[in-house]
Amino acid sequence: MTIVGFNFTSMNAEKNDTIKGKVNINNNVAIKDVKEKDLALGSNKQKSLKFEFEFTSKYDPNMGHITLIGDILYIEEGKKIKEILDGWKKDKKLPKEITGKVLNTVLGKCNVQALILSEQLNLPAPIPMPKVQVADQK
Repeated sequence: MTIVGFNFTSMNAEKNDTIKGKVNINNNVAIKDVKEKDLALGSNKQKSLKFEFEFTSKYDPNMGHITLIGDILYIEEGKKIKEILDGWKKDKKLPKEITGKVLNTVLGKCNVQALILSEQLNLPAPIPMPKVQVADQK
């Protein structure tokens, strides 16, 4: 299993209101669809899977949102690709090891992009930022 491509197809970020009081930020990521795709590698064709995803950060109460949509390309042997596609078509489920790898890749890329967009719109960071703790000196 190898992830060979990552692509954003849509980025939407919006700030609705000024920040007042406590802000709740809800992040969510979902795999929306899985499709078979032929990749041309030199003169050879390689079967691959295209995982379409959606990442959202909602700022409540109604302060704004960030939505990132894209896809990941994943190469696997033909028999395994068929098994994964059949499982997805049957009940919209993927094997645990694939789900983990795909979602971790999506989160890694989307968290960085959401952080950039939140800064540009002057929204709070959608992920907790590290803080320095300064100890009192005696």
